[in-house]
Amino acid sequence: MNRKADLQIYDESKIKTLSSLEHIRLRTGMYIGRLGDGSTYDDGIYILLKEVMDNAIDEFIMGHGKKITTAIKDNFVIVRDYGRGIPLGKVIDCVSVINTGAKYNDDVFQFSVGLNGIGTKAVNALSSHFKVVSYRDGKYSEVEFARGSLKSRKRGNNSKEPDGTYVEFLPDSEIFGDYEFNMEYVEKRMWNSACLNSGLRFICNGRKFESKKGLLDLLYSEVGDETVYDIIYYKGKYLEFSFTHSNNYGETYFSFVNGQFTTDGGTHQTAFREGILKGVNEFFKKAYSGVDIREGIAGAVAVKLKLPVFESQTKNKLGNTEVRGWIVAEVKSAVVDFLHKNTGTARKLEERILSNERLRKELNTVKKEAKAAAKKIAIKIRNLKDCKYHLQDGPKGENTTVFITEGQSASGSMVSARDVYTQAIFSMRGKPQNVFGKKKAAIYKNEELYNMMMALGIEDNIENLRYAKIVIATDADHDGFHIRNLLLTFFLNYFEELISANRVYILETPLFRVRNRKETRYCYNEKERNAAMDEINKPEITRFKGLGEISPKEFAQFIGEKIRLIRVNVRYIKNVPETLRFYMGKNTPERRDFIMGNLI
Repeated sequence: MNRKADLQIYDESKIKTLSSLEHIRLRTGMYIGRLGDGSTYDDGIYILLKEVMDNAIDEFIMGHGKKITTAIKDNFVIVRDYGRGIPLGKVIDCVSVINTGAKYNDDVFQFSVGLNGIGTKAVNALSSHFKVVSYRDGKYSEVEFARGSLKSRKRGNNSKEPDGTYVEFLPDSEIFGDYEFNMEYVEKRMWNSACLNSGLRFICNGRKFESKKGLLDLLYSEVGDETVYDIIYYKGKYLEFSFTHSNNYGETYFSFVNGQFTTDGGTHQTAFREGILKGVNEFFKKAYSGVDIREGIAGAVAVKLKLPVFESQTKNKLGNTEVRGWIVAEVKSAVVDFLHKNTGTARKLEERILSNERLRKELNTVKKEAKAAAKKIAIKIRNLKDCKYHLQDGPKGENTTVFITEGQSASGSMVSARDVYTQAIFSMRGKPQNVFGKKKAAIYKNEELYNMMMALGIEDNIENLRYAKIVIATDADHDGFHIRNLLLTFFLNYFEELISANRVYILETPLFRVRNRKETRYCYNEKERNAAMDEINKPEITRFKGLGEISPKEFAQFIGEKIRLIRVNVRYIKNVPETLRFYMGKNTPERRDFIMGNLI
């Protein structure tokens, strides 16, 4: 029988049964989302750290332990909590057998944040070294694994260690490749966790993270002192929130469920927004529009739920519909109560709402003129090669991407190489306008920016965004970098919430092609190029000066399964105006000195 016929046979011999940990290693994305190399905030190595941390936090939530220490050196991670410790006879099961744990028992864990019986198993399976020691009542149980396989186990008495759990692990390079922990991302997670768990102290590599005012501290660290009024804050049994207005455009939210950062929001965030609207209108006895109330708002909300339902394993968006009613009612009541007690804040809030209303009406006049000039071109946007599916099309739209390119030559190869179902191309004509410091009306007075905004579908709000990812694709030269900065200024100035929602990315394309008659390698930096030159016999080296030099056949690789994207993020939104002022504002001696000091 020939091999082709053999491959078509579907019988008992083709059925495979994997152990739970083997399945985690084979289908890693199902459990921790993207792999990555540590260069973006939600890469897999941070999810592994989060899962171990979540178990320690759950102990605090249930009233056990007030300190968690963490150490990370050379990618080797140690986490020690001072909770109750895993029951000694169940340590192996709890870290290696899926669907085993106490998270299913409401008497033990009422508001669990962990992966419900999967978290530490995933860490175990995806680590080349994994060790856990549980200390309880002067006794201990220690087990050690490698890639999910048990290597040693030990039990003992007369331990002088306080109760709790010790975990150490090294993410497996076979899974994650050449990775590295970015301590800035780690520390941001520690700070968020501290704000969500007032009274719990986190110590990471000797640095302490502790919050006394919860989400008030978290929001203040994000927005700083440049607010229209003091932060409004409320903390109840199951709900905590804070919000204020800044001088930025749009809305910015930080939402959490049982300590999990829900980057895509969900029903709790929607209910929070609705509760603010209803509370403000009830207090002022007016019918202000939601747009005017929420323009420029920055808020944080955290809820505790016994049975949270998330829309994916990585828990980025809450799906529970039954929570809307009580969250709206509690937020509304808390807002009304706060404004009654703080009349100065109430006065400043109403002034901001009225100012937003005036600006919106002025902007509507400019909008009408712009739309008349554009002859209501709607989705037939000039220079947009659209795709079939969009973000609103459910699962089919979850992987949609729009590439913003510079010029026709750059977009030519991409148009030929793209997936017409999920990848759109919008090509800029030259350099976009520098909009730093300009009002939103500037978009409507500039055809290029207006067309781009309409192509993205974000004129009214980002909820109408038509693509899951916005990818800036420019040449890797001075002009390309300048265009990239101008586009980032556009998004940061007017649509900062797109960046907060992890929607904006930068496309990495290779700088070099190293090849001979037998082999071709594409290199993204000089280190990769030098390695390829050493390994390929008699290589021919090509330096790509622009995207237009890459053929459609080649480009298909760089925007396909092996696409390399750098997510655009800001550490704190309060730093955005200062950063934009430095790089995109009027030329200053400080910037000239910076450029001269950093020229290569």
